[in-house]
Amino acid sequence: MQIEILLSAENDILNAITFYDKQSSGVGSYFLDTIMSDIESLHIYAGIHVRIWGYHRLLSKRFPFSIYYTTEDDTVYIYAILDNRREPLFAKERLVTAGNQI
Repeated sequence: MQIEILLSAENDILNAITFYDKQSSGVGSYFLDTIMSDIESLHIYAGIHVRIWGYHRLLSKRFPFSIYYTTEDDTVYIYAILDNRREPLFAKERLVTAGNQI
């Protein structure tokens, strides 16, 4: 299984790293390691997660973030990595715009 992180999700990761590094030095790197580990788990578990707004949602193990993805043939497309502490309508609106990337 191939995993493709789309530009919108890459930007989400960079924004979160910046946010966590402002909180405390090194936390951004820990966030990146954790999210990448969660993403790597999709090699095994892609497609088993609950579907919300047309996307599968994987909850991060260590941070309050969700990874929104779809599967097509042998590829996982990651559209967004969003903070669960935000208003749910933000996620819905964000995913509507993210769907135009492939």
